[in-house]
Amino acid sequence: MGRAMEQAISAAEANRQFSRLLQEVRTGQSYVVTTHGKPVARLVPFDQPDRARQEARAALLRRLEGQTASDIGPWTRDELYAR
Repeated sequence: MGRAMEQAISAAEANRQFSRLLQEVRTGQSYVVTTHGKPVARLVPFDQPDRARQEARAALLRRLEGQTASDIGPWTRDELYAR
């Protein structure tokens, strides 16, 4: 199931149409609420953040599976944090 793109909406408009927005969020729509054109909040379905985290983790693990580990030899903590 594809996820709908987030739609930007001003805080004033979100306030006027909050009931409609909630109905649309139940069906999978997401919104970024803006104030003076800057994002301040996200309105997403309740389970979406967990799903997004799982998808990101799976993508990272797929990417890492294709990489080989490299042996950089021994190192000290001081070398790791050397400036």
